[in-house]
Amino acid sequence: QVQLVESGGGLVQAGDSLRLSCAASGRTFSSYNMAWFRQSPGKERDLLASISSGTGTIKHYADSVKGRFTISRDNAKNMVVLQMSSLEPEDTAVYYCAAWLGSVYDPKFDRWGQGTRVTVSS
Repeated sequence: QVQLVESGGGLVQAGDSLRLSCAASGRTFSSYNMAWFRQSPGKERDLLASISSGTGTIKHYADSVKGRFTISRDNAKNMVVLQMSSLEPEDTAVYYCAAWLGSVYDPKFDRWGQGTRVTVSS
């Protein structure tokens, strides 16, 4: 099964951009649908964006990040990326990537990374 490791988090200022990466192990990465979540202290883990397996033609975004965040995948590098722009203090959270097999419309989110922390200062 795929193992996931996030990176790219850090401290940025409001209005800045940041690129998060999720590196996956294994030779079957292209078979997995991928997603990004975030969790702030005391809040539930929220789905931000998802991308379908293979060429990643199907993408979905939460309203809170639509137009500011972009999800993409590079199967040759076994990686999924979340490009974030116009960051706001409300984007401060731990960001996680997740993976699942099967239909992108039937998410199981059964593989998770350990998370990377993003802090946006005002």
